[in-house]
Amino acid sequence: MSEGTVGARRRRRRIRVLAMAGVVLVTVGGGTAAALGFGGGTTEKPASSTMPPGTAKVTRMTLTETADVDGTLGYGAVTSVNGQGSGRVTWLPTPGSTVERGKTVYKVDEKPVVLLYGSVPMYRTLASGVTGSDVKQFEQNLAALGYRGFTVDDTYSSATAAAVKDWQEDLGLTQTGAVTPEAVVYAPGAIRVAERKAEIGAPAGGPVLTYTGTTRQVSVDLELSKRGLAKTGAKVTVKLPDESTVAGAVASVGRVAETQTGSSGGSTTTTVEVIVSIADQKKLGSLDESPVKVTFVASQHKDVLTVPILALLALAEGGYGVQVVEGSTTQIVAVETGMFAGGRVEVSGDGITTDTVVGVPK
Repeated sequence: MSEGTVGARRRRRRIRVLAMAGVVLVTVGGGTAAALGFGGGTTEKPASSTMPPGTAKVTRMTLTETADVDGTLGYGAVTSVNGQGSGRVTWLPTPGSTVERGKTVYKVDEKPVVLLYGSVPMYRTLASGVTGSDVKQFEQNLAALGYRGFTVDDTYSSATAAAVKDWQEDLGLTQTGAVTPEAVVYAPGAIRVAERKAEIGAPAGGPVLTYTGTTRQVSVDLELSKRGLAKTGAKVTVKLPDESTVAGAVASVGRVAETQTGSSGGSTTTTVEVIVSIADQKKLGSLDESPVKVTFVASQHKDVLTVPILALLALAEGGYGVQVVEGSTTQIVAVETGMFAGGRVEVSGDGITTDTVVGVPK
């Protein structure tokens, strides 16, 4: 049962309206508080000497309204690596292992297929005289691996070929000075091997393995109606299965909405994918994949006056008030309410200031 529902039931038990001599009285706890009557002129609110069961101070603070949604901890999207050319797969990495630039992704006929970083796939043989953005991408990787003597540009020159021969020698390959598509796998960065798709001895052509990124993140299928919760860079809190929490930030918000059908086959939900990054990976412990809860900030009111929700009294003429305690006397003061969050409510009204004392039930 929500806190608001509980509070409402308690208030209904506490509030009793009586009609006496044209003035409406509201019973609060063990005492009565006068409110304005229906019709007629104004009447000053008489003070009451009846003290409330308990008291609390008006506090200035920041109220934050949050929304919890389900998410999944993992390593992000899964990508497939397909082998090219002839030969047989002779070595595969262990699932869960990490491969970095210049290292072997798998072997064909005992020859390493090497990981390089980039977005342009290896779609043709690179040799002296070839030009294009794929040449520059390859040369950037060659330079990052420590090879020199060539200019990083769009042209595969004889100097590039000479550096490639050095690279091939270090890999134990035939020194041709040219690079064929089956020799390289491109990925945006270091990869984590997810699953083997081929067996040792299988033909090299076809699916070999799948991989993900190396950094754990949280994906959320956020209902389209709640998309306003997720803004790139916004801070969130991720609750792990052991109830511990870790700070996160919205890394991206999907632009494509997808419709999902419920397990019963009836209702459908339209969602967008939200990716949450986790800066402190150590706080995730040994978890690789797991369901989690993600808390988004729906709205926030800073530096406002607040009282416990249970301090609110329903006034007979409408709206809410609080029972202000001044020494040994009390009076009901009408207030305007704002945000409700964390068991407190934003209030404003005549005479309501920081440290004003109000009545609350015990």
